[in-house]
Amino acid sequence: MPAAVPASVSATAPAALPAQLQDFDAYVADTLKTFKVPGVAVAIVKDGKVVLARGYGVRELGQPAKVDADTLFAIASNTKAFTAAALQMLADQGKLDMDGRVIDYLPWFRMSDPYVTHEMRIRDLLAHRSGLSLGAGDLLYWPPTSYTTEDVVKRLANVPIKNSFRGHYAYDNILFAVATLVIEKVSGQSYADFIRQHIFQPVGMDETLVDWTYLKPGMDVATGHAPYDFKDVKPVPPMAWLNDPGAGGIYASVNDLAKWMNVQLAGGKLPDGKQLFSEKSHREMWSMLTPIPIGKPPIPELAPLVPQFSGYGEGWFLSDYMGQKLVWHTGGWPGFVSRLTLVPGQNLGVVVLTNQQSGAAFNAITYRVLDAYLNPAHKTDWVAAYDKAVKKGEAHADDSWAKHEAARDRNSKPSLPLSGYVGTYRDPWYGDILVSDEGGKLRLRFSKTKQLVGTMTPWQHDTFIVRWDDRSLDADAFVNFALDDDGHVREMRIKPVSPLTDFSFDFQDLRPVPVKVGTRQD
Repeated sequence: MPAAVPASVSATAPAALPAQLQDFDAYVADTLKTFKVPGVAVAIVKDGKVVLARGYGVRELGQPAKVDADTLFAIASNTKAFTAAALQMLADQGKLDMDGRVIDYLPWFRMSDPYVTHEMRIRDLLAHRSGLSLGAGDLLYWPPTSYTTEDVVKRLANVPIKNSFRGHYAYDNILFAVATLVIEKVSGQSYADFIRQHIFQPVGMDETLVDWTYLKPGMDVATGHAPYDFKDVKPVPPMAWLNDPGAGGIYASVNDLAKWMNVQLAGGKLPDGKQLFSEKSHREMWSMLTPIPIGKPPIPELAPLVPQFSGYGEGWFLSDYMGQKLVWHTGGWPGFVSRLTLVPGQNLGVVVLTNQQSGAAFNAITYRVLDAYLNPAHKTDWVAAYDKAVKKGEAHADDSWAKHEAARDRNSKPSLPLSGYVGTYRDPWYGDILVSDEGGKLRLRFSKTKQLVGTMTPWQHDTFIVRWDDRSLDADAFVNFALDDDGHVREMRIKPVSPLTDFSFDFQDLRPVPVKVGTRQD
């Protein structure tokens, strides 16, 4: 991993760093080395001023270009705050009611439960309290599919609801696709045009792009990286959520996000004194709608981070640290993860963008900055703490695999010849999943997802493991076939092998049944 030499410091930084951050460059360098992150960019704002905007490391492994404060990164779910702001701005203009029914704006909108369909309000789209399970429906756009945004939202009618409406927190992305269509319907503009014209331009975010497709050759942009097979860090293909842009998709630099943080901390007030959104809208976005249960830390060293309260507002997480309210969000994307954190009581903001899938890295940097302002007498080595937590998580994954190995019946064989599993399987919300026999090997293909193609090998009985051709996905899965009384395949079930697999691979919510399947040969 290359040395993380700071590439740039914002020319607008008028204030000295706090004493605890005098060794910040070395601390970030240690963070990158420990968590195998090629590059990172950090910005800190305080009292309306940019204290620091700096890049470290490289945009892509093996290439000389350095990360700087203008380097664009995918900010993933940090996009959600922009979507929430867009809806509130339309409410400020009297074009929609945040408590209005979604069906009043999209009459064809349907959830799988008619009561939820009728009662779903615009505000509910932003609050993760619909009754959907964690990441429900994400396979409609993660990895990228050929579905349109409208296709995705129409398929929501068959995505199962597993919890009570407004009674349970479960993070989702799919309802932000609905929010995207509401913005387009009410504004008469595409989501991209509305966000660009009404948010990016007034805020002065001149470098920011709505999604990857707007990138041009020669731009200052980072390449995402991932640990292939959870091991070797390598570049990954870029991704665009063209069919759910409101959930995640924006590419931004820390210089631009520093401007966004200052507008947020100013209650929506722009540098020219005008309001981007009203103070009322600002309060609503930062008010808790959905409480989030508070769990135990994975290791004792992270106990100081356990909040007194935790919840979700409109596109923002809400919690506390060192007696101060935090308004924050993270973003996860193939090859990129990020965190943006605001401390309203201190007029403080910090954003950390990375080009590797290590949440430990952005957290270690974020909390070093927060400590410098909120707890200057105490200097915690968050790199060491998070490194220990990561190793514990990896050990848990190893234990999980060892248990599968121990339970495996190695002498068992599939009940059917391979041809008996070949066919087309249809899930109510995703669509078709294809199993084919290619040269004596079973191949699994998700019909709308180019990246989800892999080889199935027998595990035990009628369970196989599919190993995806794209090893950056880190999402190999068990594929189980249940047979009917006559020995024909009745249904397929899919489940991630590793607990480290991203929740957006929501294989467990699929219920594929054979539409056309091979004939049993005795």
